[in-house]
This record gives sequence, C-alpha cells and structure tokens, in this order.
Amino acid sequence: MEPVPDSPRLRIRIVFGDGEMIGPGKAELLERIARCGSIAAAGREMGMSYKRAWQLIGTLNAMFRAPLVESTRGGPGGGGAVLSELGQEVLTLYRAFEDDAAQGGAARLAAMQALLRDIPEGK
Repeated sequence: MEPVPDSPRLRIRIVFGDGEMIGPGKAELLERIARCGSIAAAGREMGMSYKRAWQLIGTLNAMFRAPLVESTRGGPGGGGAVLSELGQEVLTLYRAFEDDAAQGGAARLAAMQALLRDIPEGK
C-alpha cells in the first residue's frame, strides 16, 4: 500500500474504449520493463504475477497499431523484453499528459486541499 502523500496528486487513466486504457499501473510496468529488460522482473518488482504482467502487456500491444513491448523467448541465453519505439512514444506522451494535468489543475487541487479537515497525528 502506498503512503498517503503530503499533497494531493492526480492519477490519470486514459480510456480509449471498452477494456482499452492506460493508467499509472501500465505506465509503471512499461517503465520497469524498459529498465529491467524483462516483463517477469518488472512484474515482480511491482508485486504482480508473471501472468498478470503478460496480460497487461498483451492488452497494451493489442490496443495500439504496433506492439509497445517486444519480447524474446527464454532459453540458454535467456529471454528479454524491450519497449518498441512506439512503446517509448506512448509512455512519453502519457507521462507528459500527467504533467500537463498536474500543472493545469494545481491551483484547484490546492484550493480543494485547503478545504480538508485537519486530522491529528497518529489517528
């Protein structure tokens, strides 16, 4: 479970159609695949099963005009996964959208936060 943030933040989910969406979880999975070079390792880091990580990547790959993640089978040399050029572009656009929304909504978030009740420490 994530700690409660000190300030409000947005969690953006972009819905393209029934079952077709990208949000913070899929974006994080893409980032970890890019860093780890492995769908399994990225999923493990997120506390996600191998099967679930592959399902999410399958959904993403089917949503776009070309795969976002390209993988190679395991074997003696081991398998791996990388973000395709399109995968990197989609991830960059998603993160930019998050930044734009956070900047555009900062004043309203601050105003809303000012309306929250105070909660004593430890309660």
